[in-house]
Amino acid sequence: MQEVIKTFDITSFENPLAEEIKKDAIQTLEQGKVVYFPHLTFNLHEDELQFLSPQVVAPKSKNISYDVIRDRLGGTICRGEEEQKLKNMMQRYALQSRLFIEKLFPHYKGHLNQARTSFRPAEIAGRSSSWRKDDTLLHVDAFPSSPVKGKRIMRFFSNINPAQQPRVWKLGEPFSEVVQKFGVKLKKPFPGLAWLLKVVGITKDYRTLYDHYMMSLHDLMKGDKEYQKNAKQQEVLFPPGSSWIVYTDQASHAALSGQYVMEQTFYLPVESLQDPETSPLRVLERFYGQELIESS
Repeated sequence: MQEVIKTFDITSFENPLAEEIKKDAIQTLEQGKVVYFPHLTFNLHEDELQFLSPQVVAPKSKNISYDVIRDRLGGTICRGEEEQKLKNMMQRYALQSRLFIEKLFPHYKGHLNQARTSFRPAEIAGRSSSWRKDDTLLHVDAFPSSPVKGKRIMRFFSNINPAQQPRVWKLGEPFSEVVQKFGVKLKKPFPGLAWLLKVVGITKDYRTLYDHYMMSLHDLMKGDKEYQKNAKQQEVLFPPGSSWIVYTDQASHAALSGQYVMEQTFYLPVESLQDPETSPLRVLERFYGQELIESS
């Protein structure tokens, strides 16, 4: 199996980065691999250690989220001063991750759309969910209610586990090979379906043909038990104090176990990539021989 992860010895969010590292990192990322920093640590302040407990999550939520645009915290039982401290922690991660991404990938600066910040204090392993929502199964990211219209989904993770427990993932085969296996099984939507989904509020925006295929691919991968068992895959451990970046719409991945991780999502237009031809949009368009981002 080809290399699915590449290690970079960066130890600080603030230190300057060599041009060779920047060049190597963006090539690694756009090939669908994980850009891994074993010693890049997001440090908590003393008064933030209290949040290292699943008890801070609201009963009906899986994670705590922070909307940097609206300056809004959600998914937590914390109120008053404690809520503000938790928000400060997540604000700091949102800022540090954004500045680091812009420094590591200067090619992307000015094109990044920063989405929600997430704090995930609950253990993944053993969580009850439907098979579609079971992230312990190999998949590529696609969102049922939030069409991305071809934009890339980049995610920055940091393991802040205080008990020295790693975040355990599986990484699968390249996106192009996934498409070769499942592409012929992806069916076109019924005429008018995208319009109907938007009108009745199932989707927040018009679901393009690209979004339809990506959502179908996500479901086919998770629903195929033989594929989950026999597909090329390898287990990867991300220890506490480490960070990593990956295009989760491109890298076949599964999160098997782990607790206490920070995550920041970014969206990026395909045209802003150093090599747009590596994107899932272009791979799928080549496979089907047509454009997949039609106008609404």
